[in-house]
Amino acid sequence: MISESQKKRSLLAWQTFLNTSLEKQIQQSLQSDADKQILDLFHEVANTVPAYQAFLKENQIEPQSIQTLADFQNLPLLTKENYIKKYPLSELCRQGLLEQCDTIAVSSGSTGEPTFWPRFLSDEFQITTRFEQIFYDSFQADTRSTLAVVCFSLGTWVGGMYTTNCCRHLAAKGYPITVVTPGNNKIEIFRVIKQLSPCFDQVVLLGYPPFLKDIIDSGIAEGINWQEYSLKLVMAGEVFSEEWRSLIAERIGSTNPCFDFASLYGTADAGVLGNETPLSICIRRFFAHNPTEAKTMFGESRLPTLVQFDPTSRYFETRHNTLLFSGDNGIPLIRYHIADTGGIIPYEQMWQFLQQHGFDPLAELQSERGINAFPFVYIFGRSAFTVSYYGANIYPENIHVGLEQPGIRDWVTGKFVMEVREKEDQNRYLSIVVELAPNIKANENMENAIAFAIYTQLLRLNSEFANYVPTQSQLPQVALLPFCEPNYFPAGVKHRYTRS
Repeated sequence: MISESQKKRSLLAWQTFLNTSLEKQIQQSLQSDADKQILDLFHEVANTVPAYQAFLKENQIEPQSIQTLADFQNLPLLTKENYIKKYPLSELCRQGLLEQCDTIAVSSGSTGEPTFWPRFLSDEFQITTRFEQIFYDSFQADTRSTLAVVCFSLGTWVGGMYTTNCCRHLAAKGYPITVVTPGNNKIEIFRVIKQLSPCFDQVVLLGYPPFLKDIIDSGIAEGINWQEYSLKLVMAGEVFSEEWRSLIAERIGSTNPCFDFASLYGTADAGVLGNETPLSICIRRFFAHNPTEAKTMFGESRLPTLVQFDPTSRYFETRHNTLLFSGDNGIPLIRYHIADTGGIIPYEQMWQFLQQHGFDPLAELQSERGINAFPFVYIFGRSAFTVSYYGANIYPENIHVGLEQPGIRDWVTGKFVMEVREKEDQNRYLSIVVELAPNIKANENMENAIAFAIYTQLLRLNSEFANYVPTQSQLPQVALLPFCEPNYFPAGVKHRYTRS
């Protein structure tokens, strides 16, 4: 049975969400003491969650000894291995009662066995505010009737469930948004777009970047004129390049990609942690054209995802160049290590850096929407998605840029699988298997052109590759496979870019 405290919590969260404008919510967050709030959350979790109580006891920590931020920062980290997988699912919830969560989602299982994540209705409203930032600041959906087409996988998987619920909460708040959920069924996506889009001012597709590109390219092949639909894209799940964004913008007729696209940084563990804003996109596009400045800011030659986050909703820290977060949810998490490589940049630090390098994003954007003083977090992704070649880390982002070059991009979907293989003489080589676009036939000249494009961008973007890999071993070997080849590119599942 749902407790009275849960009922009150949900009612308060619902009323607060409905009655608080986005501008006021952001203002309140910026004026709040995030450090004090995270200490309060720690003590509440230590008092109510049996698994965390046991975890603290095993680590000989008395909750009352944690009184300052410095104390908090010395708490041991939570991981899937030492916490989520170690304790019974119910013990990870408040009072040890799984039934106090009204739904259970499943993670995508990108790095292993899928995981169950309980949550309650009240947990969704902080996440919905991140969607509201996108729909209000970027898409002006408060004044434009909007068809939101959910293209994430449905069923128990977390992406489709969260997205659908958050869009419906926005509609309940008064936004003229109508949600339709074809999932990753391309035929159904095209059917609903063709029949329903004329009834709306704009259409928003929400899904994984490679799948949305597939939808757009396949739609063009079917004669869909995307320019007619005032198309917007909301994405999640992986890093993509600014060349990719510009390519998609060109194909859908977008003249302002800073306002027509937005990517969410989310995990099944805690929902959406941060989101792209027009400001963060504008800044990222500056860094894409200035790789020297990007390396100075981010410490690497590859371009990370760059989002802003509300520290009163999800509290970030860093440890050894990886990210930690704390936040409330069906399973509240304190100093949870998500294994994503990245870092935090305060708003003032970012602004000062851009000024020193002569870039003014406000002049570029020429809009007051999407400008707020939230801090930035940058994410390279997980090291499990890289391959090591002669000691150089090869990142999927580097390969993407090669495939998005003029003369190459019309041949391919953007999906690939990279791995390091050995020849009969035991010499290693970088293998890249690339998915061809529909109705494209492979030939040797095409393979050579793609290999050279990838090689050129690796030299430009990856200093480890340029300096570690012997010259005679730098040109990758490319194999081209037909669209939706089942062993490498099965339809309808989350794609993995590496194999070991």
